[in-house]
Amino acid sequence: MKGSTNNVASALSKLASRPPTPLTRRGLTGVNGVFSRHLDYGSKQLSWLRGSLGSTTALIATAGKVGEPDMELGILQMTGPRLQAAMFGAMLLAVWLDFLQLADVVLRECPAYSIEALFVDMNRIQQRMAPTMASLASADPGQVEAATLAMPELMGQLTREFDAIRDGARRSMENQAKTFAAVQFVEMLTLASALQASLPRLPPAAPAMLGTGLVMGSGGVMAGSQLVVSAEWVEMIRRLVQAGVISIPAVSAAVRIHGGQVMMAQSNGELPEGVREALGDSPEVRAMHETGRAGAGMSENPLHHVFPRERRAWFQQRGFTGDLDIDNFCVRLEKAHHEAIHGGGNWRLGRTWPGEWNRMIMDELLRVEARTGDVLTSNEVLKIVAQRMKAYDIPMSFSPWRGP
Repeated sequence: MKGSTNNVASALSKLASRPPTPLTRRGLTGVNGVFSRHLDYGSKQLSWLRGSLGSTTALIATAGKVGEPDMELGILQMTGPRLQAAMFGAMLLAVWLDFLQLADVVLRECPAYSIEALFVDMNRIQQRMAPTMASLASADPGQVEAATLAMPELMGQLTREFDAIRDGARRSMENQAKTFAAVQFVEMLTLASALQASLPRLPPAAPAMLGTGLVMGSGGVMAGSQLVVSAEWVEMIRRLVQAGVISIPAVSAAVRIHGGQVMMAQSNGELPEGVREALGDSPEVRAMHETGRAGAGMSENPLHHVFPRERRAWFQQRGFTGDLDIDNFCVRLEKAHHEAIHGGGNWRLGRTWPGEWNRMIMDELLRVEARTGDVLTSNEVLKIVAQRMKAYDIPMSFSPWRGP
């Protein structure tokens, strides 16, 4: 993903630095800068994409140092929304790059195509992409999942938009009796587009080409202009799905997108046969269908802060900032369970019970610091908290707090 993001960044930089044509001053950087906003929009997306990948890397590094398997898995699962958002955000940004390159070619090579019409087209397409991109950038698990599920339909719409502009440019050139070479140039752009994709039906063990966004070699490195899925990649995705890091609907949406228009049209909750085969068609996979929070029975369950919010400053002094902010360590519990660990419905009365969660966890952490004489590190805090979560039967499946 980092390689793909860097490639898109490089391509955007080249477009932004490409001078307009000498005489007519046409191109994305010409025509009085009216298309500069579209270049800027693409560049702005790189910031949150790199931030998501950086957060994922930092959390993985933290998970590897905790030394407690369940907490390690819980922290790895926290990377899921970030990684999922980055995967689909990079895909969408690659599509926007397609439109920018197409617009640049049309401006330079197709003088008969109306600049005003192209400007309106680009604004409409950006507005169509913007809500999904904003949802992905939010890093909110619910918004990311909803944007992921909507991506196949969006990609189908964008493909039709791309084809309409390309065909319009070709017709304008033909009507003006321009050179055949220029018409071919517009046609050739299709071959480099992230929107043009096919999914060969190959055995699960054989490498399969899934579209034209990234390339993954046998070592698991993605770069270039195509995504090649090897058997190793399929196995990694299968394990990430079973561990709860990446959702099955996300994998299904990605494959439908890369599978082209036919698979994009599949909007029901069942996975395409090829996805089930690639992931092993196990009971875990067959049991996973597209569903929202209400379908999963999660809509009314409260979020429990594992780390007491009234001691936020104490935890910040021990490294719980940024991606490790205590608001990222919340667990959705049944209402009765949540009240029980806090000593009942009245939290003030509950605090008089030594076993009340907030009181107990702070007493334990302060006792360990007093015994050792050293300030606990974030990894040491996580290990102690993990042991207490097991004792209180609290699952290590974290969700971020989005409340006031």
